[in-house]
Amino acid sequence: MTTPSGVTRLLLVCHASTSATARAAFPGDEPLDERGLRRAEGMARDLAPGPAACPAELRCVQTAAALGLRAEHDPLLADCDYGRWSGMTLGEVEAAEPEALASWLGDPGAAPHGGEPVTALLARVSGWLAARAPGRAVAVTHPAIIRAAVVHALGAPAQAFWRVDVAPLAQVRLTGRGGRWRLSYSP
Repeated sequence: MTTPSGVTRLLLVCHASTSATARAAFPGDEPLDERGLRRAEGMARDLAPGPAACPAELRCVQTAAALGLRAEHDPLLADCDYGRWSGMTLGEVEAAEPEALASWLGDPGAAPHGGEPVTALLARVSGWLAARAPGRAVAVTHPAIIRAAVVHALGAPAQAFWRVDVAPLAQVRLTGRGGRWRLSYSP
């Protein structure tokens, strides 16, 4: 099927599960767990082989390979920088730094963890979407990147970032023309 002139069709695929996913922890650069790898390999038949924009993090590169896609490095798709909270669960952060966590969850411009604020992540992903050329493309990336793309596509405020859940291997389809996006989601 051909893409109409001037239309961008973008499939965003969330990386498969990792040990951090299972623990509900802020991720580091961990590999896929066995369950995630098996699930991704099972989905490979549903995707046409080809290139996929992909950050350098191991979990995304391994997911792309398991899906039968060729990872093409794109640093703008890197996960949110969680600073000193990387590897910690939300409960651990809440116990150690309750005010900092409340600040981060309540203010998209806050970065009490020393990492990237949500507003910076949203700006990075908005810029990446604006630079997409017409045609079809696939990206294998992180829940935070997909959340940011959804917020952008809907024209929602930054506070909506926390209202979007993205499960491992979830797929979001964005169709864009002239800076306007339409989305569909598959769990």
